[in-house]
Amino acid sequence: MLPNRLQKYLQLPKTTDDKYSRGVAGFITGSVAYPGAALLGVTSAIRTGIGMVRYFGPKSVQSLILEARPEVVCEPGRVSAWVLGSGLTAADAERLTTAFEGPEPKIIDAGALEICDFATLTGTVILTPHAGEAAALVSRLDSVIDRAMVEAEPEIIARRLANLTGQTVCLKGSITVIANTDFETVSVGPNPADLATAGTGDVLAGIMGAILAAHHEDFDPLDVAQTAVLIHTEAARRLAASGPIAALDLAEMVRAVVSDWRT
Repeated sequence: MLPNRLQKYLQLPKTTDDKYSRGVAGFITGSVAYPGAALLGVTSAIRTGIGMVRYFGPKSVQSLILEARPEVVCEPGRVSAWVLGSGLTAADAERLTTAFEGPEPKIIDAGALEICDFATLTGTVILTPHAGEAAALVSRLDSVIDRAMVEAEPEIIARRLANLTGQTVCLKGSITVIANTDFETVSVGPNPADLATAGTGDVLAGIMGAILAAHHEDFDPLDVAQTAVLIHTEAARRLAASGPIAALDLAEMVRAVVSDWRT
């Protein structure tokens, strides 16, 4: 179960809710080269519980998503929070400009980490690097380090990245470390080794984005990240109990965890 202080982030819908009051998660993810990242994130957001998902991306990726998830909207409109970067490359940078500059809170993952200008970034942000991405980010912003250094001292590196970027950092790994700009840290793990498979990070970004969108008017980014990681970890544990896991199965398992944990 979730700690009591996090329970507010998993609430049953109210009779007065509509799709907008439950939050709208906007996704700028996936590419022609990596279309699956978009589907994984969108699916996990839907399974976490969200009023609407908007997807912005190549027509071929839109078609893939709509075939599997016809409830997704691929037209401009209001967005409560963004999920940016999963499955993107530097060539996709222009797709992110408007979201980077907008006031909405954001999850910045994968390819978006490589091109984000933290000096001009607006809105509250949660960064979700794995060890390799964290090493590249520290090396770009400060001094050169390698993946081994991140894996040896994840708490120190998470705090360092929070200080360098001015944002909350969720450093993914066997022990996931979340750090904010006040140097508060939370660790979750050890996480199931079964999560070491392609696409599971995209699933986490989608969970986190859904929670952020649903609570965009009142949230603590450290708590949002911890809630998402706990859901992600529990879904992996349940799935792994019956054999090897795949990322899309993990995204679908999120629904069962949320059903059991929300109040």
